[in-house]
Amino acid sequence: MPATRRSLLGGIAASSYLSIQGANDAVRIGLIGCGGRGLYVSGFMAKVPGVAIAAVCDVHTALAEKAKARAGSGCSAYQDFRKLLEQRDLDAVVVATPDHWHAIATIRALEAGKAVYVEKPLAHNVREGRAMLEAARRTRKLALPGTQHRSAAHYAEAARRIAAGEIGEVRLVRVWNFSNMLPNGIGRAPDSAPPPELDWDLYLGPAPMRPYNPRRHGPTYRWFTDYAGGTITDFGVHRFDTVHQIMGEKSPLSVSAAGGRFALNDMGEMPDTMTVTYQYPGYAMVYEMSNINGFGSGGRQPGVRYYNARTTQDRPHGEAYYGTKGTILADRIGYEVYMEGESKPPLRVDAADATSLHAAHFIACIRGLEQPRSDLERAHRATNVAHLGNIAYLTGRRIQWNEKEESIPGDREADALLGRTPRKPWTLA
Repeated sequence: MPATRRSLLGGIAASSYLSIQGANDAVRIGLIGCGGRGLYVSGFMAKVPGVAIAAVCDVHTALAEKAKARAGSGCSAYQDFRKLLEQRDLDAVVVATPDHWHAIATIRALEAGKAVYVEKPLAHNVREGRAMLEAARRTRKLALPGTQHRSAAHYAEAARRIAAGEIGEVRLVRVWNFSNMLPNGIGRAPDSAPPPELDWDLYLGPAPMRPYNPRRHGPTYRWFTDYAGGTITDFGVHRFDTVHQIMGEKSPLSVSAAGGRFALNDMGEMPDTMTVTYQYPGYAMVYEMSNINGFGSGGRQPGVRYYNARTTQDRPHGEAYYGTKGTILADRIGYEVYMEGESKPPLRVDAADATSLHAAHFIACIRGLEQPRSDLERAHRATNVAHLGNIAYLTGRRIQWNEKEESIPGDREADALLGRTPRKPWTLA
């Protein structure tokens, strides 16, 4: 059932978290994970008047020191996030680590009394996501997922059009993530000794012990199952969250997948080509992914270029909502409406990426000026869609999903992939 206007306009109840600050209070932020995304998001927060990046942390000390220099005087640098959380003057933290650290860092931050902005995907696996959600409920602290499409007005507008029936009944949704990483993908490298400025054991944390390899650290971690889930968890989660925003907050009933690492000559473990079919109540969703072709769906209007596309004809990421009266194509820089049987040009609404708006929204929530536009429950649901796609791919069969029990009934092998035991001494508790 598509979302109603009331559900689209309503936020998360202010009573769902405590420790609201005053509208003009200073806000001191700690950054856990000083890679490109962490610096990008925290940089937008720092532009809000009265906000300071007061502490930074990275297992790679050179990255932490770089972030400290960028933040300016009064910022502390740490290698261990537990030390950062002991800094009592921090109001909130941004968790921008690799995926396998999201759960423990977020849970410990909430337990330390901090508000948390955690990057997508919410967690490395379903069980970790559930533990994060329960920690947010238990501590009643603000926890905002970094699914910035929730702060994009054009997505809310597209949702209202569909809820109003402008394109009829939507029974098919397509979602896609395309990029061209040919021929060598993330490349290959031999195992070696870690650089002296990197605490490799701490980087691995709850993940299995492995020899150091430069491809397992830095942006290329996303293609190793120890730390992430490939393109579907990295980019797909944004799309799935938007589908839920537009079509209603429901989970799929069953999932099947096909694909493989067919073309890239590298060390990556996740597929470079993938298609996943999801059966939702009342509609089907098809996810398409390629790391060997950057065209995507194509067909954008002349002069409109996606932020990382090669030309205006590429549409590497997006969604299509197929209704009985028309179609809406949407992505983070706008949407287009094509009505069935009409030869006139489509309605086009242009927009901009909402990361800066979402970062400012987090600060406004801390100050009690706005209600959160999303929460860990919604992020957990969207992230699970990606996890289920990977599980269907890894098992090679169709799986059923019991959302209430968060289980895959009748398939012990698939159900076992919903979580893993953290490497000692790390725990989710």
